[in-house]
Amino acid sequence: MSGNRRKAREFAVQGIYLWLLNQQPVSDVVKQLRDEPAYAGIDETMFLALLNGVINEVPQLDQRLVKYVDRPIAELSPVEHAVLLLGAQELLHHLEVPYRVVINEAVELTKTFGGTDGHKYVNGVMDKLAAEVRSVEVSKPRR
Repeated sequence: MSGNRRKAREFAVQGIYLWLLNQQPVSDVVKQLRDEPAYAGIDETMFLALLNGVINEVPQLDQRLVKYVDRPIAELSPVEHAVLLLGAQELLHHLEVPYRVVINEAVELTKTFGGTDGHKYVNGVMDKLAAEVRSVEVSKPRR
């Protein structure tokens, strides 16, 4: 199951990336990704929820992220931007997913798709955003 969720996140990042670069309709992005052989094994419900959730809220998510990035959003690499948008969406709207899982998944996605040290940058931004939007969860001691 978790592999299916991870694959859903991988496809969501790819879809967000495509959308950021081309601004094509979401339906075209989904159609393109469905043609990939690995698509068959994903959690499609999660993929669609994440992709549509991000694309419907890019300005609001960017507004949350801008406080924690060290450059204008437009200067972020498209991969880092896509991963940060996905992570922000999950932190804000998928409270059933522990914040540590959201951050770990964002880091792993950046390692997979991003530049050499991009995962360190994403980790730092996600840590700060999690402290803001999930302060109660973040402040709880680990068991």
